[in-house]
Amino acid sequence: MNNVAINWTVLREAAVAAAANAYCPYSGLRVGAAALVDDGRIVVGCNVENATYGLGLCAECTMVGQLRLSGGGKLVAVACRSGDGELLMPCGRCRQVLYELGGPDCVVDTPRGVLAMAEVLPEAFGPEALP
Repeated sequence: MNNVAINWTVLREAAVAAAANAYCPYSGLRVGAAALVDDGRIVVGCNVENATYGLGLCAECTMVGQLRLSGGGKLVAVACRSGDGELLMPCGRCRQVLYELGGPDCVVDTPRGVLAMAEVLPEAFGPEALP
């Protein structure tokens, strides 16, 4: 477990603020994601839609892009919110991405409360499964 203090209020507000930058002309759903990194930084992302629909980027994907571009590290805690502040759960692809860059102990804000990725994505396929 990481010793970085998690301020859920700050993470949730950062996710809502990130959602304001979303490019969502098709669905109209603004999504923001914010994560605490093991060095204390907060990284954010927003959804970026595409006319082909399937090629859109989820907020969590742009967030992990920012993680890598800003020095890397490990995700400790993640919050996803709509532009109106409604809690949103990461989709299956994004759960896999969060597991990859945060591991089983990374915690996520969920409708059932704060849960570890090991509970959000049980029996995940991760880097440890590779030779």
